[in-house]
Amino acid sequence: MKKETRENVDRRLARIEGQVKALRRMVGEDRYCIDVARQVQAARAALSSLESIILDDHIATCVQHALEGDNLSEREAKIDELINVMRGKK
Repeated sequence: MKKETRENVDRRLARIEGQVKALRRMVGEDRYCIDVARQVQAARAALSSLESIILDDHIATCVQHALEGDNLSEREAKIDELINVMRGKK
């Protein structure tokens, strides 16, 4: 992962961590369900955005390296990884 991406990811993770802690607090305070649900949606959107940043970096670094290389099995493995992650598979 590129240094600037890692720093961006770390900042976003700190923000997401704060959102999750706020959610726990809201539940503990028995806040209005719709308010909690909206905060869950905001956290989910933040995670989705984070995932996109990580995948963009992966494509620009690891996948690009494999595609430019001579190792066919490495290229196929990187493509399979991307397909599986996009499908939500492990």
